[in-house]
Amino acid sequence: MQAWLDWLATQRRVAPLTLTAYRAGLQALLRLAEERPPESLQPADIRRFVARLHGEGQQGRSIARHLSAWRGFYRWLVREHGVRVNPALGIRPPKSPSTLPRVLSPEQANALLDPEPQNSLEIRDIAMFELFYSSGLRVAELAGLDIGAGLDLAEGLVTVIGKRQRQRTVPVGGKAIEALHRWLQIRGGLARAGEPALFVTRDGNRLSTRGIASRLSVRAEALGLGVHVHPHMLRHSFASHLLQSSGDLRAVQELLGHASIRSTQIYTHLDFQHLAAVYDAAHPRARK
Repeated sequence: MQAWLDWLATQRRVAPLTLTAYRAGLQALLRLAEERPPESLQPADIRRFVARLHGEGQQGRSIARHLSAWRGFYRWLVREHGVRVNPALGIRPPKSPSTLPRVLSPEQANALLDPEPQNSLEIRDIAMFELFYSSGLRVAELAGLDIGAGLDLAEGLVTVIGKRQRQRTVPVGGKAIEALHRWLQIRGGLARAGEPALFVTRDGNRLSTRGIASRLSVRAEALGLGVHVHPHMLRHSFASHLLQSSGDLRAVQELLGHASIRSTQIYTHLDFQHLAAVYDAAHPRARK
């Protein structure tokens, strides 16, 4: 199992969070199999394991992640170690209730970003969150940005390395460019010598994804937004607001770096909810 995880990390360059999820999936498989070796398991065993996980209270999405790890592991065993069957093929997780991602309204996004920063850390935070919302980045992409690499403020572009090491270049909006210029003027006073990170802590080291999430949550609470704001909510808001204005699903897919249009289509449902709310509020025959 460790050899498969090492192969994913070195040959497939799978993201660290994905590796963590796959490791958890393999640990679940070992626990459920008890002392039976993985190559002896049959489809009936995998179905029973899925039922047990569901009985333990795990949701369909969590079980689906485990099944994805199991299928990948067995594909590798079949190819590299002569195991004859992939027992996880065709096994489906229980269905989860359909939930749409929560997004900020444009007014809430403005309320989060408009207030003037009061100190150097708030100047940094505004630059981070403006770039986040302006360009629809993932939090790991934002944390991984380096000074002088990937960010071209003259052209208004940022280049990031996303999932599976796919590179994409997306626009940076005017407000984000202004905020980044302001941050770059003071960054040198905080960053340690030789630290390449664009966004650094008060100690001068690279700001982590957890640190970004914490600062975003604290700012939203301090400004009285009334909702818990997490990093992916800014990415969801970017996609939803862009789709509402443009209606161009393919463009939103490219900007988000989704490999499949199916991942982007969820925002069409959010857009429909917005239209339905407008209809309910405005149409004279919509009211009871």
